Amino acid sequence: MCKTLLRYCPLIIIFVVSFISCTSQPASDSISIEGHQRVFHFNKPTAGSAPASLVFVLHGSGGTGLGAMNGAEKLEAISQDEKVLLVYPDGYKKFWNECRRAATSAANVENINDNAFFSRMIDYFVKKYRVNPKKVFVIGTSGGGHMAYKLALTTPDKFRAITAVIANLPDTSNLDCPEARKPISVMIINGTNDPTNPYNGGDMSIPGTQLGKVRSTDRTFHYWADLDGYAGEPAKTNLPDTDPGDGKTIERFAYQRTGKPSVILLKVIGGKHDYPNDINVYLEAWAF
Repeated sequence: MCKTLLRYCPLIIIFVVSFISCTSQPASDSISIEGHQRVFHFNKPTAGSAPASLVFVLHGSGGTGLGAMNGAEKLEAISQDEKVLLVYPDGYKKFWNECRRAATSAANVENINDNAFFSRMIDYFVKKYRVNPKKVFVIGTSGGGHMAYKLALTTPDKFRAITAVIANLPDTSNLDCPEARKPISVMIINGTNDPTNPYNGGDMSIPGTQLGKVRSTDRTFHYWADLDGYAGEPAKTNLPDTDPGDGKTIERFAYQRTGKPSVILLKVIGGKHDYPNDINVYLEAWAF
């Protein structure tokens, strides 16, 4: 019997290792910010691997950090090779206190100090995992995209670049954040048929929560381009239609110049309040 088992030991070992790998739990920690325990999640770097960059991945309104982690699997898969540490914070009661004055979420009504939360998380990962404080990035979806905008608007010196997915800046009448008005690299990925975040601007809401008006995608794109000192028309290219069956195509508009921050818009023709199939938004954001 022992000999029979030994014949299958390699297979058993492979299965066990794979099972452990697939079921390993991410690390979670918290920081006290003005009386609130704010939680974040991440996969610890392997021993002897010092990550160079820090990327915050922000969930949408009503979501969670662990939920955002499930969507970023392809970026997680290359994170060790790319020397990047991905962090998935939880919003306050599943929402962010971003820059929409009309937002009725608890985070906004209670004026939760999310800026302090991100500043303290950066300090945490610089001290504990030696990430480079000059290489901190943000990728946010929907309400997380709005939080990414807030960080770029109010504390741009702390971030190298942001990517906002299915999110427009609040309209000027709905903006309640101070603007540092400093250049920063920004990528925007928006769908033209989005009923929640209207591509051409207007009222934005989700069930149970009002959020007020947002600017159009073009106004949002040119806000950052103007801030970075660009003029004229952006360079336009068409991305390969790798999934013709999804009914979406992507046009890329870019302001880029050596020595200056870049501003990129991926216009998803036919896109709704979702991700396009032609690209992986997380890999695209990291490549940017």
